[in-house]
Amino acid sequence: MHDPSDAQLREQAERLAERLGAARERLVTAESCTGGWIAKCLTDIAGSSDWFDCGMVVYSYEAKQGLLGVRPQTLEEHGAVSRETAIEMVSGALVYSGASVAVAVTGIAGPGGGSEDKPVGTVWIAWKRRGGYAHAQVFHFHGDREAVRRQTVDRALQGIAGLLP
Repeated sequence: MHDPSDAQLREQAERLAERLGAARERLVTAESCTGGWIAKCLTDIAGSSDWFDCGMVVYSYEAKQGLLGVRPQTLEEHGAVSRETAIEMVSGALVYSGASVAVAVTGIAGPGGGSEDKPVGTVWIAWKRRGGYAHAQVFHFHGDREAVRRQTVDRALQGIAGLLP
């Protein structure tokens, strides 16, 4: 995995913006380990209000539950960094927004917080279209906190593009 530059992320976001606009889709983001970076990349583009609905930054269990409807049992049984949580986050983002396409990320950016089962760099990303099924994928990114977050943004944007016609 490479660390995309700001310019590369900007170009990727601009291409995605054109496709979202052309398809008349609206996007929602639900971000845990990226702190709103996906939403920032997209809303740096003028005219983003035409296709960007909203973004939710949810780090605590309470925020994931209250803003996205993640079930307490899911968090207790699987933890915040899990396929199950990512899927509930992306589904909740669509329920609580007017968007037609969603992305959710949850992971361990570091430098602390990792474990043997979930080392630093473990990130789950989920994508979903309204009315469709959620798809989630785990990634194991390398590097420092910024590198893990930057790679997460890159893969999240790529996955959104994969949902569009």
